[in-house]
Amino acid sequence: HVQLVESGGGSVQTGGSLRLSCTYSGFNLNNYDLAWFRQSPDKEREGVAAIASAGPTNIADSVKGRFTISKDNAINRMYLQMNSLKPEDTAMYYCAAYRSKTWGSPPLSQYAYDNWGQGTQVTVSS
Repeated sequence: HVQLVESGGGSVQTGGSLRLSCTYSGFNLNNYDLAWFRQSPDKEREGVAAIASAGPTNIADSVKGRFTISKDNAINRMYLQMNSLKPEDTAMYYCAAYRSKTWGSPPLSQYAYDNWGQGTQVTVSS
C-alpha cells in the first residue's frame, strides 16, 4: 500500500524560503520515480520537480534556479527546497510516485503518476 504524506507548507513573504517534505512508504524506491506537483484553484496541476529512482532530476522552467529536489532513501523522505519564492508560487503542493518505465529524466506530467499525497498549502504574500 503506497502512502505519501507531505509536510512543511506555510505562509511566507516574497523572497522567502520553505522546505517541503514527503514521507513515503509501501513501495520499493529502487523502482519508483518521485515528483512534486502544484495546483492553484484557477490552474491545471503543474509538475514542479521530479527525481528518478536512479537519481536524475527534472525541474520545471518556471522554478529552475529557485527550487531543488532531493531525497534520502535511508529515511524514506523526499524534499523540495524552495527559495526566492514569488506570489505565483502560491498553490497546494503534492508529492507523487509511479513505477518507473524508462531510464533517464523523470516525467513532469501528472498523467504519468498514479500515487498521490494529500497536499500541503504554500502561500506567498507580496
